[in-house]
Amino acid sequence: MIQKDFTFRAPDQTEIYVYKWLPENQIKAVINISHGMAETAARYERFAETLTKHGYAVYAEDHRGHGKTIKDPAHAGEAGADPMNRMLEDIHQLSGIISKEIPAAPLFLFGHSMGAFLAQGYIARWGDQLKGAILSGTAGPADLMTLIGQGVAYLEKLRVGKTGRSNLLNALSFGSFNKQFLPARTAFDWLSRDEKEVDKYIADPFCGGIFPAAFFFDLTKFLREIINPDQLRQIPKDLPLYFFSGGKDPVGANTAGVKKIIQIYQKLGIADVSFKFYEDCRHEMLNETNREIVIADVIKWLNQHC
Repeated sequence: MIQKDFTFRAPDQTEIYVYKWLPENQIKAVINISHGMAETAARYERFAETLTKHGYAVYAEDHRGHGKTIKDPAHAGEAGADPMNRMLEDIHQLSGIISKEIPAAPLFLFGHSMGAFLAQGYIARWGDQLKGAILSGTAGPADLMTLIGQGVAYLEKLRVGKTGRSNLLNALSFGSFNKQFLPARTAFDWLSRDEKEVDKYIADPFCGGIFPAAFFFDLTKFLREIINPDQLRQIPKDLPLYFFSGGKDPVGANTAGVKKIIQIYQKLGIADVSFKFYEDCRHEMLNETNREIVIADVIKWLNQHC
């Protein structure tokens, strides 16, 4: 695997850091990875190493408010105004860079967790430029609780300010995910059954931080936007979609929420929607104890859609 990291400047002059992993030989297709909230693209290196062995090039940016894009973990989640839509534009700008560097290769979008929310917004705007999209560990469609959460986040944003942190919002979101795994060894047992992977996450200064209340407000607002019927109708009906999640992933309500999203897309008339759920697994399937099987399933789907 060849690694050639770089940065690019968004229209607002934010410098976005990008990990770039290339196969040694011919490139079959390119995967643009959109990582989750409170983590970094660096955590996808192992996944990228396997993908490159099968002929796939991989690009993965550190989103605004994350990783080497912010440089200092003290600024985790400080992503500026309208961060979710700005992240979408960043992903699209990176896709443009990819198309110039590797013009002949088909492009797939891979999104995990928050990155899967972004992928849902992306396919409504630029789905016709993709060969397919993969959504890992996504949540269910926005509902009444999402609206209530947005209201709480708005009040907390007023209370703590533009970059102020909210322990309340963190407890209501991430803090609630561990409940089904009590008594828990750590606050992040919900991520994976692999204790070494959980410990690596905890030890990473760019992972697991408490985000600003303003970020939570924009996130809940975005979750409601991506299920707007007008936006959903923009998704190309011939765009292949692949969902996968852990059977005990609290983000996807133990698959119940993911199934609702899948049903929405199927009712839209999207012809190729497939999925796989892994019994007893948690949120980060790429870091689970059966990750080799999971990654092999992803590669099988990619090979079928190249």
